Amino acid sequence: MDALADLFEAARAVREKAHAPYSRFKVGAAIRGRSGRIYAGCNVENAAYPVGACAEGGAISAMVADGETGIAEILVLGWTDAHPDAPGLTTPCGGCRQRIREFARPSTPIHVAGPEGIRRSFTLDELLPESFGPENLG
Repeated sequence: MDALADLFEAARAVREKAHAPYSRFKVGAAIRGRSGRIYAGCNVENAAYPVGACAEGGAISAMVADGETGIAEILVLGWTDAHPDAPGLTTPCGGCRQRIREFARPSTPIHVAGPEGIRRSFTLDELLPESFGPENLG
């Protein structure tokens, strides 16, 4: 079995449950915690459009609610059903990059996928270089 197949399947399954009636851009995210357990989340929009919840934040909340505090890797899966073959990357937004930073190391892999599979992998440090984190407050 592909090392990322379980993350991809968890993100795919939860993406189907996304509530995206305004953008029609459904996103699913799956985190592998340092324990090996998988946590998933989907985007949830609402009529006050800018205050929706991102998939990555939902997955992080599920992880923290389970008592885990470390991200080993994360997979983000997103596309609009009208254009599933669009070549763009659905990378975490700036706010989610910072949320991931709270629980991840600079070398933590962040995999970005489309319906066909992984499109590209980054490290957190590549997506959020010279970041501000908990150690800056210590």
